[in-house]
Amino acid sequence: MQCIYAITQSKEESLDKQEKFLALSIKNTYTLYLLMLSLLKELHTMAAERVERSSNKYLQDEAENVPDREKFVKNRLLVRIAGNEMLEEELKKRKLKNWYYHEEYVRILLKKIEESSYYKDYMAAPSSDFESDKELVAELFKEVIAPNDQIYEYFEDDQLTWVDDLPLVNTSLLKLIKKAKPDHFDSYFLPKLMKDQEDMDFAKKLLVKTLLNNASLVKEIEGKTPNWDKDRIADIDAVLLKMAISELLNFPSIPERVTINEYLEIAKEYSTPKSSIFINGILDKLVKEYKTEGKLKKIGRGLL
Repeated sequence: MQCIYAITQSKEESLDKQEKFLALSIKNTYTLYLLMLSLLKELHTMAAERVERSSNKYLQDEAENVPDREKFVKNRLLVRIAGNEMLEEELKKRKLKNWYYHEEYVRILLKKIEESSYYKDYMAAPSSDFESDKELVAELFKEVIAPNDQIYEYFEDDQLTWVDDLPLVNTSLLKLIKKAKPDHFDSYFLPKLMKDQEDMDFAKKLLVKTLLNNASLVKEIEGKTPNWDKDRIADIDAVLLKMAISELLNFPSIPERVTINEYLEIAKEYSTPKSSIFINGILDKLVKEYKTEGKLKKIGRGLL
């Protein structure tokens, strides 16, 4: 949707360039994932440096009066992430030094972590194991790191599309954290961006089919909106309708109700309050018409 919308606004006509732009946008999602994972690595590094500095002081702060001042640094899951050689290789290969150049964000987050009740309760406990270590990292990520406004604003300034990718990336990383095991290999935290090539093929086909058939898709929409001037339809709504119609007609394995529901959800997130009602009405009419005309050919299980 973002790609087609951008292309529509820029009047770019090179299909090859558009496909490359889509592939790059998808690839950048993984870059964002690596940055969020490496943020845990940097937090651990900064915490370790603080512990080392404090150990050289003659007097300890009252806040350091805990059973083990190094407990957070010894956190088994954080140690695994910080020492993940595959992660380090990926960061070097992609030249991702964002947190090195913007250390202030790591410092802000570490301060928020140390002020949190999750951290204080963890540090006050006399002992821990891998499960309790993992539970702490999951809670800190969910309640302190992921919702942090400064991190959100940083990514928004870096790449605008990352703001939309961030919830997906954070949810995926949190799931991995919660399911982590002591014997997982380094590759556990570096999953593939997509399940298989079919995912990328789907994205490219949807892009191409929607763009190449733009004129006919516009006519489909106009035929179902007699009281609407096409210039009055929100640009995002028009893009979503074209994509949905293209998906209905060109992807026989996707049930029509699944297609409709997906685009309604996107409309609720990105368009006007009434957009989902408007889009649902048009798509319902089209589905009935396509079925009558025999244009809607669906195959596979679970079809409606």
